[in-house]
Amino acid sequence: MASCLSDLHIKRFINKTWLERYGSPLHQETITLLWSLIVSIYCVGGLLGCLCSGYLFVKYGKVQGPQQYKIHGVHLFKVTEEIFVGKPDSHLYFICCYRKKCLLCNNMLIMVTALHMGFSKTAKSFEMILIGRFLCGISAGLCMNAHGQYLGEISPKKLRGFANTSALVFLTLGKVLGQIMGLREFLGTESLWPLLLAVCGIAAFVQLVSLPFFPESPPYLLIQKEDTEGCLKAMKQLWGEGDHQAEFEDMMKEKAAMKSIKTMTVLEVMKEPVLRWQLCIMILLMMSIQLCGLNAIYFYTFEVFRTARLDEDLIPYIALGVGICEFFSNILCSSIIDRFGRRMLLWGGYGLMAGMLVFLVTALSLQNQFSWMAYCSVILIFLFTISYGIGPSGAVMSVMMEIFNQSARSSAFVIAGTIGWMGLIVIGMIFPFIVEALGPFCFLIFAGVLVISGIFFYLFLPETKGKSIMEITEEFSTIHFGKKLLLTAGKNSPVEHTFCTKF
Repeated sequence: MASCLSDLHIKRFINKTWLERYGSPLHQETITLLWSLIVSIYCVGGLLGCLCSGYLFVKYGKVQGPQQYKIHGVHLFKVTEEIFVGKPDSHLYFICCYRKKCLLCNNMLIMVTALHMGFSKTAKSFEMILIGRFLCGISAGLCMNAHGQYLGEISPKKLRGFANTSALVFLTLGKVLGQIMGLREFLGTESLWPLLLAVCGIAAFVQLVSLPFFPESPPYLLIQKEDTEGCLKAMKQLWGEGDHQAEFEDMMKEKAAMKSIKTMTVLEVMKEPVLRWQLCIMILLMMSIQLCGLNAIYFYTFEVFRTARLDEDLIPYIALGVGICEFFSNILCSSIIDRFGRRMLLWGGYGLMAGMLVFLVTALSLQNQFSWMAYCSVILIFLFTISYGIGPSGAVMSVMMEIFNQSARSSAFVIAGTIGWMGLIVIGMIFPFIVEALGPFCFLIFAGVLVISGIFFYLFLPETKGKSIMEITEEFSTIHFGKKLLLTAGKNSPVEHTFCTKF
């Protein structure tokens, strides 16, 4: 939720609503349980939305066979609203659910969510907040998959990293704006907190109005819709009137390497031997980002600030400073990722974060002996957040976008999103017990994960900066099969490999 102040207001609203309905107040334990449900149901909705996106991409994003008719001995077959005469062509397909249309539908869902939460106080129904949070999670699960893929597909190679990280920039901007609007000077008051919950509808409305004017992604138009003219038109509209022949040839190579343009199911992606190494990389990326310690840092932030004897009224503003640091470090990441590459930002960022956590454990352990150590802890929290924003935060999304081809990308994002949302749920359940058992030494677990992850990505992750999908796939084939087997791969090269199986 947006801030501690709004948390208190919502808890009071729950108790007041129950008192008006049944004439008796709720026990504190019940209020805490309902509040925990409001917070956690967002992750449950996110997991469901992620899984639904996989179904939508396969059900409506897969290649649909044409509907066949036979009138007076003449074969007719229908694809969408067009009627073709002759024999059905196995390569003539239509995909009903575009990335862009998926985002448009998702924006309408967010607006419904905003209305539910915004009118909850007027309707005297805390259940509307529960429903709104659940729908908000579903829309987040859908959006994270569709939005990341759309951004990556509409950007040229030289700006692909910048485009992929821009999603993280606006995500952190939303968090910062939520913290700002949740302050008592703005919407964090007893009367205005419903408006704070409904603010998410503004951005959804802006995108709903503006997105129809953007074209579909060039790879989708060329590879899956087989619309060469539309692809070239979209490239000029998105990238200007320059020479885009190299990008067009890369897309043609990717198209030629696929006998089928069908969107692969999650099960097909998991069974596909050619994609096994990419899957391992993606799973390790998601697990490492979940276990990097950022959630632990945010959990400890207020405690560290209080230990540093900072004024209680200033703590929300200092916590806002942590969010602002993450926002600007993400902006810096988007500026340098296409210069330094994804691999360096990953292992370098993990190394810096591990070092910060070790120093933070030391500072937290000694702050009872040396009062100035508490201020060192505050500085280390800011440095850790900056290291995260500059390095792994943006690089993870870029790598995931770039290591899968067009047919496997949607299902791969479903797998990644499922791991991410399940990780949030599990960590949210077990982390308080880890903190209670280990105290500040719990950071050493995350430091160990960061060191192992950094070494692994340094040794095994190929650099994807400025490379086509086919070039990246070849590098993964070298890692996965070894050089000797790669020499004999001509007999079973990806060009001859069929990605399509029966659905």
